[in-house]
Amino acid sequence: MTTPIATPTLSAPKHDGGFGELRAGNLGVRIAVSAAERDAAQALRYRIFYEEMGAQPDDTARRLKRDIDAFDEVADHLLVIDHALGSGPRGVVGTYRLVQNEGAERVGRFYTSDEYDISRITGFPGRLLELGRSCVDPAYRGRAAMQLLWRGIAAYVFLHRIDVMFGCASLPGTDPDRLAPELTYLYHNHLAPPALRLRAVPERHIEMRRCDPAGLDHKRTQQQLPPLIKGYLRLGGFIGDGAVVDRQFNTTDVAVVVKTDLITDKYYRHYERQLRDALD
Repeated sequence: MTTPIATPTLSAPKHDGGFGELRAGNLGVRIAVSAAERDAAQALRYRIFYEEMGAQPDDTARRLKRDIDAFDEVADHLLVIDHALGSGPRGVVGTYRLVQNEGAERVGRFYTSDEYDISRITGFPGRLLELGRSCVDPAYRGRAAMQLLWRGIAAYVFLHRIDVMFGCASLPGTDPDRLAPELTYLYHNHLAPPALRLRAVPERHIEMRRCDPAGLDHKRTQQQLPPLIKGYLRLGGFIGDGAVVDRQFNTTDVAVVVKTDLITDKYYRHYERQLRDALD
């Protein structure tokens, strides 16, 4: 399905921890405002992660047809909504889970800490935002939906004065040798500086330097990277040290860190004044 790209407009802000809604044609992006909308995001995640990508559901996920964990209760859920389908749960076609410091404190940890030592950024003097569980319905995996997700994140970062964003981003499959070009390229070209460098926990650490970097076709390797990782890199993001194989989700993960004062996305710069005026 192709959705025309239109100039986004910003609706009036809501007092729900969100920023109103950014629109592009029939599509909009905003924070979920009800349990039903969160449930729709969890149902979409199940369809994408388990039914499409081959993740292994536990008994609860299989019974409910939902991707659910403890972090959902403490997160904000960013939604892409196709208003042609509906302005509520029926219209949810994309989602991203956002967890701030306070939410992680309630659970007792950030999700990323299951795979990476994040102590270097949890000691950072500023506000943190963990991004995860990103997915888009197959019919909407074009430019418009992904642009809206990044615009929504930029708006959220602005509203909540986030200093550092981080999370796990996935490459398909659980054989690191098949991903040798991508992992090697990321390590040699986008490794985080020491102060922000997350490192895979020792028992799960997979070496990323898997082939001779001099032999890489950089253009081809960049094209093979998943869109989400390419999006982080365009924002000025860095990659942590070490990959992690996640057999439940049938992926190989890398850690990504973005210091938000390095964000160069033109939409964030363009809409900063509009967001500021709307939120005053």
